[in-house]
Amino acid sequence: MYVTCLDLEGVLVPEIWIAFAEASGIPGLKRTTRDEPDYNKLMKWRLGILKEHGLGLKEIQETIARIDPIPGAKEFLDELRSFSQVIILSDTFTQFAKPLMEKLGWPTIFCNSLEVAPDGEITGFKMRMENQKYHSVKALQSIGFDTIASGDSYNDLAMIKASKAGFLFKSTEQIIKDNPDVPAFETYDELLAAIKKAMV
Repeated sequence: MYVTCLDLEGVLVPEIWIAFAEASGIPGLKRTTRDEPDYNKLMKWRLGILKEHGLGLKEIQETIARIDPIPGAKEFLDELRSFSQVIILSDTFTQFAKPLMEKLGWPTIFCNSLEVAPDGEITGFKMRMENQKYHSVKALQSIGFDTIASGDSYNDLAMIKASKAGFLFKSTEQIIKDNPDVPAFETYDELLAAIKKAMV
């Protein structure tokens, strides 16, 4: 039996931090895991910028409320869930993900949580565990599932390479070039076909 594990941002929805960077006018916040492989380092840097500008959870959630899934993402997810169990493995946070999950039809998501002060300042973040995407697919395999994984960033490579089949989706030229052994796709139809083929 298969479980398909998908990244969230860049695969099903636009990058939250890029959208917030544009809404807030702070270009520095456009940096993502496509640019910085070390997620802890990236998040500490982001929180420093938020503090410097006096921005908190409320402002980010206002931006997230205006984000819609990538065109075709919900239809892709609906079709995928008709023949495979699906879990979204994301390094985002529950406080960010909920409105996006509603727009995607409430798929299962494993992610992290933010530490938020009473005044709304984001004071820290709690990762479920280090390298959670990799450990999640290994845990699924340990209870008898075959995993198929897809994502777009450096932090997706471990789960992609640990799975029976793995694919890059809407990734960067550099990541594709650095990982020539991983098939890379740009459309949901291509990805869906590759997942179906992997299950045969």
